Amino acid sequence: MDNPVKILSLVPYKFLPPDMGGQKGIAFFNRYFSRLVNLTCVTVKDNTEKASETYPIKNILSNNPSHYINPFYFFTLRKIIREEKITHLIIEHPYYGWLGILLKWFCNIKLVVHSHNIESLRFKTMNKWWWGILWHYEKRTHQKADHNFFIQDNDRNYAIESFKLNPEKCATITYGFEQNEAPAPADKQMAREQICKIHNIAASDTILLFNGTLGYKPNLDALDVILEKINPQLLVENNFKYKIIICGNKLPVAYKELADHKEKNIIYAGFVPDINVYFKGSDIFINPVLDGGGIKTKVVEALGYDLSVISTKSGAIGIPADITGGKLEVVQGADWDEFARQVISCDTSKRISPLYFNHFYWGNIAAKAAGIISGIG
Repeated sequence: MDNPVKILSLVPYKFLPPDMGGQKGIAFFNRYFSRLVNLTCVTVKDNTEKASETYPIKNILSNNPSHYINPFYFFTLRKIIREEKITHLIIEHPYYGWLGILLKWFCNIKLVVHSHNIESLRFKTMNKWWWGILWHYEKRTHQKADHNFFIQDNDRNYAIESFKLNPEKCATITYGFEQNEAPAPADKQMAREQICKIHNIAASDTILLFNGTLGYKPNLDALDVILEKINPQLLVENNFKYKIIICGNKLPVAYKELADHKEKNIIYAGFVPDINVYFKGSDIFINPVLDGGGIKTKVVEALGYDLSVISTKSGAIGIPADITGGKLEVVQGADWDEFARQVISCDTSKRISPLYFNHFYWGNIAAKAAGIISGIG
C-alpha cells in the first residue's frame, strides 16, 4: 500500500498575520491547501500569530537572515521528515534550494519549488550587481526539483526556456482571492460611505485607489507617475470630480506624507488596518507599475472586490483580461496621457465576471496544486 501524502512547507520569512501581497500568497495558499492535504509548516520564529491556522506550524528558523545558510537546519528538518513520515517538501522561493536538494537526496522525498517571481530578474530590475549569481543558483534549484510551481504563465514559460526545464514538471499556481464571488452592492456602498466619512470625500466624487509598500522601488516609481504624470492630466478635466487615495507604509520622509499634494485631490492614508474596506469602497484602482516581478497581487484583489482597474501591461501580467467582464483596461507602454483618458472614461457600472473567480478563487487554486502533488511519483 502506498504511503499517504504528507507535505512539509518551508517558509523562510514572516507571513502571519498576512498583511502584504507576498505574505497573503503563502498564508492563504497554505490555509486552503491544508484543507485538502496533510500539511505541516516550518517557518521563522516571528510567525507567532497562528491561532487562525488549523495546520501545525513549527517556529524553528531564526529571524536572522543568516538562517538561509545555516547547515544545522538540515539535521533539524531531516529529523522532522523521518518522524512525521513526510513524502513531499515544498520550499517557498528558491533560496532554500541547497537545503531542499540535500533533504531530497538523503530523505528520499519529492521536492517542489514554489516560485513567486523569477527572483533573479526582479533583482536585476533593481540594479543589484549579484543578480546573475542568483540566476544560476535559481536555475539549478528548479532543475533539481521534482516539480515547480510558478505564479503566472510568463514566469513558467521563461523558466522552461531559460532554465531548460521539463514543461511537464512546471505548473502555474497563481495568486488567489479568498471569496468565490464579488461583494454585494450594499456591502460596497457601506464601505464607500465609510471611506467618504474618514477622508471627507463628497459622495459624488469618483474614488481612485493605489496601494502598496511604498519603500519598494516599483511601487514608489508608480506613485511618482501618479503625482507627476497622471494627476496633472486629471486636474485639467473640469467635469471629472475625483479623489486619489494612496494607501501604504514606508513612504520616504522626503515625500512629507504628500502634504504638497493635498490641494491636488491626493489623499495619503498611509498604512490602513483593513485595506479590504478601500478595495470594496473605491471606484477605480490605478496601477501604473512598470517594473517588479510575478503577479501584481493588488490587482488580483482589486478585481475580486469588483473595482474597475486601469493598469499598465506590466502591472496586469498574469491576469487574463477576457475573464474580467471588461473591468480591466490595459494601457500599453508608458502612455500616461492615454492612462488618464482611460481613467476619465472608465465605465464603473460593469460587473466582474464569474469566470474570474473560477480562475482566482483560492479553493480552486489549492485543489489544482493538490492534484499535481498527488501525481508526483
